[in-house]
Amino acid sequence: MFNGKSKSITFNETPSHGQASIIAAGTTLKGDLTAGGDIRIDGRLEGNIYCSAKVVIGANGSVTGDIEGQQADIMGSVTGTIKVKEILQLKGGSLVNGNIHAAKLQIEPDANFNGQCHMLVEKKTSLATNGIETAKAS
Repeated sequence: MFNGKSKSITFNETPSHGQASIIAAGTTLKGDLTAGGDIRIDGRLEGNIYCSAKVVIGANGSVTGDIEGQQADIMGSVTGTIKVKEILQLKGGSLVNGNIHAAKLQIEPDANFNGQCHMLVEKKTSLATNGIETAKAS
């Protein structure tokens, strides 16, 4: 456990409603995290986060690695790629160095972002592609 080797930590149980897995301030973790529920980082993580819910990086939290999740709120610092399926919020005072991929993006004026932004486009089925013709107004 304390031999200096990086370990992968997996949270298999989904936290009950309103709860999240937390890496507290003053804690440094090296290794990848996988979470079935929300996760909040107020300490330091050197590794990737794979989350099927919401990821929150607190104001004093920092992540050096990639983040994947449904949603994310960044208030601290992230160095790495962030991929979220829904909304990514970069709060005031946050610092992101890396590319982001999100369906929706909200950046507050005091946030800092250095990288490329890729907006994921949800494929919508049109009436014309379903074999239904629409009448054109003349």
